Amino acid sequence: METGSKESENEQEAVIKEEVNLQFHWYLFSFFMIYFGSLLIPGVIFILYSLFFFIPNVMETRNFTSLFTELVPLLSLIFMPIIIIICYLLHLLFIALITRWFWNITEKKSPIKDGIIPRNIPSKILNYYHIRSFMIKYPKYIFTKGLFPWLSNWFFNFVGSSKIGKGTTIEEQVCADKYIDVGTNSYIGVSSVLTSHLVDGIFGNINYFELKVGNNVTLACLNNFASGCNLGDNSFLMPWASGGKHYTVSGNSFYSGLPLRKIFKGKTNEYLKIPQNIIAEEKKYRNDPSNLESLKKALSEYNDRQSEIMDENKPRITENEKETKAEITITDSEIPEAGDKADFALDFTTSSAISKINIKFLVLYIPIIWFSGILVSIIWYDFTRNKPPIQANPIIWIPTILLLPIIIFSMYITFIFGCLLFTKVFLVLINLIHKPKEGVFKAEIGNPDFDFWCLRTELKKIPIFLIRNSPLPYMDAWAFRWLGISMDFSSHLNDVWCDTEFIEMGRKVMVGQGAVIMSSMVVGKYLFIKNVIFDDYTVVGGQDTIAPGTIIGKDSVVGALSITNYGQILEDGWIYFGIPCIKLKENKYAESKRDFIRKVDVDEEKKYEIKHEVNIDEDKKELLQI
Repeated sequence: METGSKESENEQEAVIKEEVNLQFHWYLFSFFMIYFGSLLIPGVIFILYSLFFFIPNVMETRNFTSLFTELVPLLSLIFMPIIIIICYLLHLLFIALITRWFWNITEKKSPIKDGIIPRNIPSKILNYYHIRSFMIKYPKYIFTKGLFPWLSNWFFNFVGSSKIGKGTTIEEQVCADKYIDVGTNSYIGVSSVLTSHLVDGIFGNINYFELKVGNNVTLACLNNFASGCNLGDNSFLMPWASGGKHYTVSGNSFYSGLPLRKIFKGKTNEYLKIPQNIIAEEKKYRNDPSNLESLKKALSEYNDRQSEIMDENKPRITENEKETKAEITITDSEIPEAGDKADFALDFTTSSAISKINIKFLVLYIPIIWFSGILVSIIWYDFTRNKPPIQANPIIWIPTILLLPIIIFSMYITFIFGCLLFTKVFLVLINLIHKPKEGVFKAEIGNPDFDFWCLRTELKKIPIFLIRNSPLPYMDAWAFRWLGISMDFSSHLNDVWCDTEFIEMGRKVMVGQGAVIMSSMVVGKYLFIKNVIFDDYTVVGGQDTIAPGTIIGKDSVVGALSITNYGQILEDGWIYFGIPCIKLKENKYAESKRDFIRKVDVDEEKKYEIKHEVNIDEDKKELLQI
């Protein structure tokens, strides 16, 4: 036994653990090329229109009525919003063009292909995987969170990062930006996750396989699928129906569960409470389409009846009942013990669920925004002062026009960091008045611990929201550090909702997209605040929920779609999974199989392994034997 233990330790030590090459120079170069190049021509058009038409004919007019009585001033005023929209659309077009150019260059250098990429061995394939992942983020945010989010399908198809068929709708989600193939007339519901990559660990493997969704597929909401999954045509997935890596669904059926499984049509009708007469009319319609009107009539009658039932069952509270409910109070003896985890193992909400916020908290927004705006105004004034009219000397304005995108970017970043700076100043003063502390407190207005927790939470929302939705969302680590989280720039929170205090992170911590990290939570009428600790090299999967008091040991992994209990301690070097998460198996990093993938056929209820080539440079393959 001792000999085997020593051999195991030697094998673990033999595993290569090299730092991941972050390639900041390529990240910054690609970002500024996309950002600057996309704003240059629209910026020139906008400033020329402003200088030659809008300013002289609208802003400098001395007669207000001439704006509506004279043709040139009226047209200058009317066309201003049209010019803004045109410039914005040109901005999107050039983002797509430049991103496509960069994407094609990386494809020529290192084409995307199915396979497992070792993350512990530096390679060209690994480097270009990270470059593409970074490059696509800013354009994706601009399209999916911009004025015309429906253009995002066109963007992914045009760039070539994903294929999305006609008539397909993808609601807001954090992934689905590369190596995804979605068919026609499909619907991907809210907060669903489609990802072609899955990271096993900081020094583990990247499972990188194309994810395919067929035609006429419906994902209701909160459906999650990892790399290598294949959803067949005409599949309908109930909420939360999800699968891990390499799940195969043949289609033409309904699926439910976690992990998902096929359910029969009768069970689906029972779940949806569809009456038998509508089922009969649907069968008639499938056999003979001329029965469409009869089906519509049955559906209309059913909907009308459901509305009547809702009205009949609507609760009606009398004035006496309102007074009785208002008199209910809670004594200190009803506060549960902090160590009694069973009382709130699953029944918790995030600190976003604050039902009431006193208006005095929001008053602090005014000076923060005002002082930050002053900083921006100083930059703009210094940029435009002492400039002669463009008609007098157009050459002097050429550098100004060329530098406009950089100035706009500088003002935007200045505003964000101004909000962060002044938020920090107010936060220091607030913490001097009432120091934050861990514990269990009454969640009611008038309790100092709850009031100041609400104040801190609301105060930090401004800079965090701005920086997470900025062209540089990767700088959120700097903001979190300033606002109270202990972390360094080697850790990453990818599209994560995260509290901003009582959280400690070691080195190389990775938190997946859509995860929620809470050092505080409201359970019923009580507020729980407890420190959360992530040791070195820990990985938290996408869509996970980390409860207050969680301690994740070194080299541990929490699988996607998992939830930790309040105060749960996860041991070093283990993989955890589940709701709530339980110990699954030891985390073996790169020792896990890389030349085999495990597929799951949902319809046949079969699991099998197939051999697959490791996705690594040819000159690095000898390192796989180490």
